[in-house]
Amino acid sequence: MIFCLLFLFLFLFLHAKLVKLFYNEMKKIYFLIIFLFAASVGFSQTIVNQNEEMDNEVLVVMTTNYGDITLKLYNDTPLHRDNFIKLVQEGTYDGLLFHRVIEGFMIQGGDPDSRDAKPGKMLGEGDLGYLIPAEFVPNRFHKRGALAAARQGDDVNPEKQSSASQFYIVQGTVWSEADLERMAVRFNKKFTAEQRKVYATEGGAPHLDGDYTVFGEVIEGMDVVDSIAAAKRDRFDRPLEDIKIIKAEVIKK
Repeated sequence: MIFCLLFLFLFLFLHAKLVKLFYNEMKKIYFLIIFLFAASVGFSQTIVNQNEEMDNEVLVVMTTNYGDITLKLYNDTPLHRDNFIKLVQEGTYDGLLFHRVIEGFMIQGGDPDSRDAKPGKMLGEGDLGYLIPAEFVPNRFHKRGALAAARQGDDVNPEKQSSASQFYIVQGTVWSEADLERMAVRFNKKFTAEQRKVYATEGGAPHLDGDYTVFGEVIEGMDVVDSIAAAKRDRFDRPLEDIKIIKAEVIKK
């Protein structure tokens, strides 16, 4: 009788232990499942938000006498994006020239003084009377096709604020790893692995990174940019024959 009672006691004791152990393990598994579910929902929402942001990026078409250039404006440089949209919608760029072109580097436009400018006149000093605070975003750099804001030099503009209207589009050139290393030392810059890869394959103007705000890129019409950059020019880098922005318009917003 005593042996049976001891056996029953031992059985109940072990049963309680096993139930408690099973409960604790199940609780851990439950919380793990909840955590993984929440993480997956958060990740999915991040992807959705990124896709929505890409879908909402504004496109602008610049029609020139060399052809059309389609630009995508970045949402993470909102001050420049909104200012550019405003100027496009107001017709500010219609009739202006690409007044400075350098093959293998960039083409520049947006000088208000270039409208109806006489042949040979030096351009590049015109503006709209206000500046835009710099918006430097690490993953927005001067790759081929980058749209960036021109500005005055550091001696009079140490905060690197952008011109209200003048912009440039990078044509650029391809850079070797050795070239990028020398440039990093010379200009005290650090290039990410992504930048190095892009500059070594697609090309760009890496020496401008961190000094001028990049706020968009060309998605169609780089052949037009190349043609404009190859135009014959005077000693001020102004094309000998006017290259005009006939019209700029927002096509997606």
